Amino acid sequence: MAKNQRQRHALHITVPVPAGVKSGQPVKVGQICGVAIIDREADGTATLWLDGSYDLPVAGAVATFGAPVYIKADNTLTATATGNFLFGTALGTKGAGTGSLEVAPIGYTTQTAAGA
Repeated sequence: MAKNQRQRHALHITVPVPAGVKSGQPVKVGQICGVAIIDREADGTATLWLDGSYDLPVAGAVATFGAPVYIKADNTLTATATGNFLFGTALGTKGAGTGSLEVAPIGYTTQTAAGA
């Protein structure tokens, strides 16, 4: 076994996050997408979980189970791809407007803004 391994799966990690991040919020930090499990600490970090599924507010209609859900620069979620980044996968459907939707974050990614 490698003696330099730090985390076996690295699915629950502590990272620097923007000011104001609260527990339960979706967060994108660089190429990492997850959900804050704790409020932002005084040192500017929070623990993100990159696995599981969460009931999160999503703007726009999601008509298909398994549809992509995107994150905007302000760390809010949307069904709109253009100019936003893939955050996760819808595990349900919802109508227009902003409402709760079960979403599974994608965790680590290498992507650019959709439609950019």
